[in-house]
Amino acid sequence: MTNVMIVLLCITTIAAGVIGFMYWRQQHSIRQLIAALQRQILNQDTFIVDTSHPSLTPLINVLKDLHQSSLFSTERDKLTGLTNRVGFKRKMLAKMPVSEGMLVLVDIKQFRFVNDLFGFLFGDKLLKAFSKRIESVETKPQFIARMNGNEFLLFFPQPLTLIQLTQLKHDLQLPFEIEQQPISIKMQLGVLSLAEHHADVSLTLRRLDLALKKAKTLKQPIAFYDQDDDKAQYRELLIINGLPKGLKQNQLFMVFQPKLDIQSGQCQQVEALIRWQHEGLGLISPSEFIPLAEQTGMIDILSTWVLEAVVSQQAKWREKGIYVKVALNLSSTDLDNPNLANDVATKLAQYLVPAECIMIEITESALMVSLEQTIITLNKLRDIGVKIAIDDFGTGHSSLAYLRFLPVDEVKIDKAFLDEFETSTAAKQIVKTSIELAKSLGFEVTVEGVESKSVLETLHAFGVDTIQGDYFAKPATADEFEHIYPQLTHTV
Repeated sequence: MTNVMIVLLCITTIAAGVIGFMYWRQQHSIRQLIAALQRQILNQDTFIVDTSHPSLTPLINVLKDLHQSSLFSTERDKLTGLTNRVGFKRKMLAKMPVSEGMLVLVDIKQFRFVNDLFGFLFGDKLLKAFSKRIESVETKPQFIARMNGNEFLLFFPQPLTLIQLTQLKHDLQLPFEIEQQPISIKMQLGVLSLAEHHADVSLTLRRLDLALKKAKTLKQPIAFYDQDDDKAQYRELLIINGLPKGLKQNQLFMVFQPKLDIQSGQCQQVEALIRWQHEGLGLISPSEFIPLAEQTGMIDILSTWVLEAVVSQQAKWREKGIYVKVALNLSSTDLDNPNLANDVATKLAQYLVPAECIMIEITESALMVSLEQTIITLNKLRDIGVKIAIDDFGTGHSSLAYLRFLPVDEVKIDKAFLDEFETSTAAKQIVKTSIELAKSLGFEVTVEGVESKSVLETLHAFGVDTIQGDYFAKPATADEFEHIYPQLTHTV
């Protein structure tokens, strides 16, 4: 009996040990599985589990399939099947450091118009056809990614020459036929040499974007990233980020350039011009910071500030007996604001300034952005008594067929037309004809950029109403203008 008990005890002990070992092994396998899942969640590494426990094999196989499915859904572009931005980043991270080869960012120019004209379904088919064409080019990239709607990224392990890049561009933009509809596309390429400018993935992508941006800005088919491009972008970031602070700290201010009324010989108008004395960058030209404000959606706060500055200054001058009309510039974005006329009227009422003391200048190109809406907005402004002028007349894209319908009071002939004015009969005749055309349509005419007495006398003979330029007076601050105002006369 004792021997039987001992045998049973031994069997029980062995069984307990086996069960305990199997339990420990299973728990160890589960911990490995959990760790593998955590790695996959964090960085989507390859899903590897080092376990031979047979009971977990079906679960592991299902999880591996799930992992692959997850990678495909998150790293693939659903339309073209190409790698997307997420997938590109992971591939580049796996290859790091990448100090050889070349990245090419391809942009299909004005692709939005394809969707607008033919529809989104047609556009999708074009993108699919384009992605297949990229995969079949002679100089094959190692991998391709669709970065967004109409931008595709190509990685070449060996750098391409300019001749090869030009051939690649030529091959990619050969005509397509979509739904029996022939269609031609144009594209621009941003290029980054990794041997010269390799960096981490985020910085690499930013530099590639800068190269494409350069191509678009300079209207070039192919542009290469250069180290100075980083400096240019950094400057742009400083400008944009500093704009709200600059407005609060009065770094921005207005100057006023007097205009000479030819008939009276007096200064009856001034143009308000914005300036910015940046605390770190010094004096920044409005031709630099205004386009940036428009691109980033900050033009509204700038325009609001300009309107406040101009109208409040008008009120101060009128109290001092200075009665001049002030012209201020608005952007195409301002013209899209349906409440613009109400905003102007409210500001004028706040400072008790008559509407006829204000003139709004709008460039030709801004007028043509949305002609119907622009005409509605301009009519509302004229209804409250504000005068309207077309700035930079002759340099924009407007048609003479539309000019007679525009509700404007004055046109300003751009100073570019005075280039070679005194040495070229053709240049002089163009200015004369422009003045005659504008006046025949009932507009008053101002010529900008007058810098000599002889030009002024010729313009007077042509019948111009007002001139503006350094010959008569340079831009001045409000205090400077008050000082020189009594002497601002000139007899032609």
